[in-house]
Amino acid sequence: MRCRETGCAGTIVDGYCDRCGMAAEPPAGRAVEESPGAAIPLPGGGTGEYAPPPEPPEPPGTVAVEPPGTVAAARTGPSTARTVRTRSTSARRRNRRGAGLVEVPPVPRVDPATAVLTDPRVPESKRFCAKCERPVGRGHDERPGRAEGFCPHCGTRFSFVPKLSRGELVGNQYEVAGALAHGGLGWIYLAVDRKVSNRWVVLKGLLNSEDPTAMAAALAERRFLAQVEHPNIVKIFNFVEHTGSDGVPVGYIVMEYVGGTSLDQLLRDRLAERDGHLPPAQAIAYVLDILPALGYLHGLDLAYCDFKPGNIMLTAEQPKLIDLGAVIAIDDEDSPIYGTAGYQAPEIARTGPTVATEIYTVGRTLAVLMMNVPQRDGHFAELPGPDTEPLLAGHDSLHRFLLRATDIDPDSRFGSVEELAEQLTGVLREVLAAGDGRPRPPEQPINFGPPRAPFGIGAPPTPPEIVAALPVPLADTGDPGAALLAVTTETTVADLETALAAGSDESVEIPLRLIRAAIESGDAADAHRRIGELAAVVGADWRLSWFRACARLIEGEFDAAAAEFDAVYSSLPGEAAPKLALAVASELGRAAAGAGPDAEAGRYYETVWQTDRAHVSAAFGLARLRRAAGDRDGAVTALDQVEPSSALYSEARVAAVEALLHDRDPGEITEELLRECGERVSRLTLDSTRRAVAIRSLVLETSLRWLAAGHRAAPAPLLGNDFDLGGVRAGLESCYRAVAHDTGDMWRRFALVQRANEIRPRSVL
Repeated sequence: MRCRETGCAGTIVDGYCDRCGMAAEPPAGRAVEESPGAAIPLPGGGTGEYAPPPEPPEPPGTVAVEPPGTVAAARTGPSTARTVRTRSTSARRRNRRGAGLVEVPPVPRVDPATAVLTDPRVPESKRFCAKCERPVGRGHDERPGRAEGFCPHCGTRFSFVPKLSRGELVGNQYEVAGALAHGGLGWIYLAVDRKVSNRWVVLKGLLNSEDPTAMAAALAERRFLAQVEHPNIVKIFNFVEHTGSDGVPVGYIVMEYVGGTSLDQLLRDRLAERDGHLPPAQAIAYVLDILPALGYLHGLDLAYCDFKPGNIMLTAEQPKLIDLGAVIAIDDEDSPIYGTAGYQAPEIARTGPTVATEIYTVGRTLAVLMMNVPQRDGHFAELPGPDTEPLLAGHDSLHRFLLRATDIDPDSRFGSVEELAEQLTGVLREVLAAGDGRPRPPEQPINFGPPRAPFGIGAPPTPPEIVAALPVPLADTGDPGAALLAVTTETTVADLETALAAGSDESVEIPLRLIRAAIESGDAADAHRRIGELAAVVGADWRLSWFRACARLIEGEFDAAAAEFDAVYSSLPGEAAPKLALAVASELGRAAAGAGPDAEAGRYYETVWQTDRAHVSAAFGLARLRRAAGDRDGAVTALDQVEPSSALYSEARVAAVEALLHDRDPGEITEELLRECGERVSRLTLDSTRRAVAIRSLVLETSLRWLAAGHRAAPAPLLGNDFDLGGVRAGLESCYRAVAHDTGDMWRRFALVQRANEIRPRSVL
């Protein structure tokens, strides 16, 4: 295209003449500015982010940015059309993060003056049109591309040149020190506030001062200045306009200077150094620490909209949300919605910002920090699964958390940031416990009370035993019937119906208590009837799934019970109770089908036991499954972890000896094993004489078979008896007579005395 300037023979390149530099006229039929109400279809499909391979180094001073592509979309449904803009951006002490559970490297303080770019330029590979997102400002024929011009595709003006220079005074108050970075809406500058203690501030300009949609974003940021005040959110001080040398007024947001490193940069640095993604515990801790800021905004009926690693700044004190340009009132149906492709919820163009769309961005952000998320069209796509991502294969609760947070159905996601944080904290405890073997029990219950009783101690558990022992869902204290339930002591269905008859018809907790009573009385049919009636009123509720599963257990429908417990687990991935219930239901189901031990059930038992030693039933369950799989040492390891302070400490030691000796092949018995078991038994203190004699007899009977097979032991005694045939026989005789003396069954007493007579050492006259 030839230059239209009279007397010039130049050619238009990237919207400017390559000789005289005169700007070309916009292509016919295309508007340079986009109307605020204009609607362009939002690209379908791709949701995802980055993890790109390192690009060739740019010249010194070059700013690394993501394309500021703007896409508008029409909201479907009954509401009016709205614009959706997608912006793609790009001596060590340790601190504790994530509810105080995780140590992370501290962020060194940064001297603001050193952060100023000496040669601020946007690399050509990062230059995109703000309207059509197509490349602009690219070089041709070994000539560098122009930093200013018009998009050759849609005619929109572009400029990647800083508008402010060092020493320039903005708003008669802010003296510019230089450019810091280039973001989705334009250049970001460091300045000194000459009217307030010469403090450092940040000025965020606009990508295109003539773009009304971009200007609206800045105005939106100013609109919420008076409301937003939170330690985890960057402070907004002011909004000023400044007329540059070209005579065009530009809006600038004046913000607190936050010295530190963004999560995005931290991740990029790790990937560049081949350290991999962030460790899961560290990533979770950072996200947990910033969630209060998101919850605070929701409390003001505001949506952040652009939650992602690049907008989370790590500082020496605490992480902060930066860039409030996308903040919008949740009920605002007219303002443009800003966000980043690969993080935004797929339904946002239809529903507008909601708590559910915010939850989605949190899940996507956490995934990007921890693992390699595939890309499509330059954006993060679907999350990987455990088949391709080892992290998810090793942490099932984390996988389920991400699935719920990013569920395609908004109603299936976590209901609030607070609920998400509770479950994510539970997941973090599991991740940490799995990493170093140290339990991380919750400080207080969330949705379930403590275990009511142990089950499966000494024998496989029965359904009534399980139902009576499992934790119970905690009552909602805000329920209309909560106060009445708190003073009700009745337990049977009939008595409860009488006591609770005066309760509110709007109560959900009262019918739930009656359902629980029906289950504990063994009336599964009545429980199912009541569950159906309540479900017709409240709809889907994890508590209904929980009690439905318990009723299935009573009926012996173990697979159906496991499916219901599995659904509860997916809803509450950070809780121990659903995993414990799922493990035992799966164990019983496999046993009923005559199948071998369930490895998956074993993993659930192990996760619960590793994380919280209060669930002693999980240790016994894990030991049962390991023993059934032939892993006797693994079973003993689990049982040995039961702490001396536990009421089941001695029972665990007894079970460990049984795991080592019971049904063991004679060829596997050694003197070392027998002496180990003897030492274990000698240290036991059991209240039951019968139990003490039984475990002592097991060791001596096994020793007798070993000696009878021709083996000989060292002269040291075993359980106070000589470790030879005579000594072991004498010990067994004593055991049988002790049990006979203690039993109240006459015929059993006769049998035990007869056995003692048969086993005693023979006398030589």
